[in-house]
Amino acid sequence: MTAQQQYSAKLREAGDAVDLIENGSAIVAPTGVGEPPTILEALSENRTEFRGVTVSQILPLRPFGYLDPDTVEHVRHVAYFLGGPTRPGAQAGWVDYYPSYFSEMPALFREGLLPADVVVAMASPMDKHGYFSIGLTPDYTMAALERAKVVILEVNPGVPYCYGHCHVHIDQVDAIVEDDRPLLEVGLPTIGPVQEAIAGHVADLIPDGATLQIGYGGIPDAVVMQLLEKRDLGVHTEMIGDGILSLVEAGVVTNRRKNVSPGSMRATFGLGTRKLYDYMDHNPALEMHPVDITNDPYLAGSHDNLHSINGTMQIDLLGQCGSESLGVKPYSGTGGQSDFVRASNRSRGGKAFIVLPSTAKGDTISRIVPTLSPGTHVSTSKNDIDHVATEFGVVRLRGLSARERARALIGIAHPDFRAELTEQAEKLHLI
Repeated sequence: MTAQQQYSAKLREAGDAVDLIENGSAIVAPTGVGEPPTILEALSENRTEFRGVTVSQILPLRPFGYLDPDTVEHVRHVAYFLGGPTRPGAQAGWVDYYPSYFSEMPALFREGLLPADVVVAMASPMDKHGYFSIGLTPDYTMAALERAKVVILEVNPGVPYCYGHCHVHIDQVDAIVEDDRPLLEVGLPTIGPVQEAIAGHVADLIPDGATLQIGYGGIPDAVVMQLLEKRDLGVHTEMIGDGILSLVEAGVVTNRRKNVSPGSMRATFGLGTRKLYDYMDHNPALEMHPVDITNDPYLAGSHDNLHSINGTMQIDLLGQCGSESLGVKPYSGTGGQSDFVRASNRSRGGKAFIVLPSTAKGDTISRIVPTLSPGTHVSTSKNDIDHVATEFGVVRLRGLSARERARALIGIAHPDFRAELTEQAEKLHLI
């Protein structure tokens, strides 16, 4: 049977495709915009026909109907990383979550420690050789595909066909659903004066020829906007977005000076606008790979001059970062922050930046604190922390004693809180 004949035989309506899902199945969906809306809507509409089914992914973007506390015995979300639609459920207790480093998720699937009975994913149209690209999000999805008993692809002409290890052959697919709705678009975050000030401190420390990992958020994207005068930057990152694309268009990112995969960028998921998705399509200057290739600290750290930029919500005077919870309340997830902090620390000439505004809630709360709020999930440890930047400056904590760290962090705290932080540091015998 030819590839096209197989395609025709496997083409189904979404409701018929989800009939392949058995009770008790663990469904894996890709990160963000790679989630297949037609399939997950059909699952939602028929959720009471199932029992004991779970759906897991990183950063869900749509409030699907199965995200319902009244039907969790039928279909429950178990998150790898929370998004807006799943955060309330996690904080209320009816959405569960898996803690893990992003880079280690493929190994967890292969070892059977994370379940993957069914994979559902967005895919590009099939090429003449019978291959689809899931280049928007190969992340952990490629490893889950190896374990899955059922694979259902949602083919959309708007999904870019990417290069790298991100292809699925028709032989691996059990059902195909077609849809042509526009892909979700996520624009750049709002950038204000605080973000610009923080970005300025970081940008000054990024040399020409550096290789970048840029996290999502207003401050990382503000840094991007202040790199337009740099030369020959490279990209090896977790997420590629419109911020990095703007550096490519400006001729700032050339990848010429990368000592690993020179001439091309590597990422594990795309999240941006239609302009980005068009750029990703059939572009030999970009490779989309699973996350154990992009985020593994050893592999990523083999890049010279790797500079990573990621945000946090709170940091204590030892340098511990709480980036994924508000006290005991889960907010996001582990993600790749720790992966790239450790990678940058390994990199020859590398730097890892953790960035945050000095305050929250209208300057009434300091984000630099004596100790993390009780129950806070530690994302980057005191042993891994390198540079920290607020709008009041940037300090390097790596290699400093506890006493020196406390003084350095108090120095970039908001002036209104420095006296209080000093008093608390004295009580803790840090200074």
